Amino acid sequence: MSRPTKVKRIHALPAVSRFVPEGADANPPVAITLEEYECLRLMDYEGMTQEECARVMGVARTTVQALYVTARKRIAGCLVEARPLLIQGGSFELCRGCSQAPPLSRSLQKGSGSMKLAVTYDNGQIFQHFGHTGQFKVYTIEDGAIKESHVLDSNGAGHGALATLLQEEDIDTLICGGIGAGAQNALASAGITLYGGVQGDADAAVNDFLAGKLAYDPAVRCDHHDHGEGHTCGSHGCGGHGHGHMHMHGHGCGHGHGGHH
Repeated sequence: MSRPTKVKRIHALPAVSRFVPEGADANPPVAITLEEYECLRLMDYEGMTQEECARVMGVARTTVQALYVTARKRIAGCLVEARPLLIQGGSFELCRGCSQAPPLSRSLQKGSGSMKLAVTYDNGQIFQHFGHTGQFKVYTIEDGAIKESHVLDSNGAGHGALATLLQEEDIDTLICGGIGAGAQNALASAGITLYGGVQGDADAAVNDFLAGKLAYDPAVRCDHHDHGEGHTCGSHGCGGHGHGHMHMHGHGCGHGHGGHH
């Protein structure tokens, strides 16, 4: 007798369940299941390892690996063949208490409609390197509107220490430009939600956030690296540092090629 299928835990449903390439809506669609979507969300969006993803979903690592490979293959088919993507079905249970809303809306639902948001700040603009920011602009938000804002000095703190500073100020959301992986981990440990890769006017970005239309980069990485070398991801593309070969990193500036730096 075959073993019963183990139900996978899903912690977030997709904001939409259908994506259609422009001008190709008549092509046959490709479908991925909700648990395949969750696997991609946890590993590619949240940056979890297979082991971490398996623990969150309540399944074996081999199950996660199979889900991940299948989902990536099907999505690649959508991109290459210009076919619609459907997210539907599967064998799963929605985690009790977990949000079904997309990230921007979920942040606004914390507590009783009140939150504190910080933006890396320099003369009205979003400062573009988290670890070197001299100031944050802090916004107190109630019922979806800005109640108060003030400027907070970082006092020379850097990287991980900045996450502690924000945590002590009861900040639960950060908008910034570039940010390194180590600082991202520190923010996650402090329970601070990150929206990185944002540029332009700080006040305008917060208003876009409140309207649910902030343009941000979920795969943001550092602009200046945490290596102390002073070069930028933008100028070198994190893929060609003059070594004569291409680096393929699954999560941006991972630099798993020990010895080159």
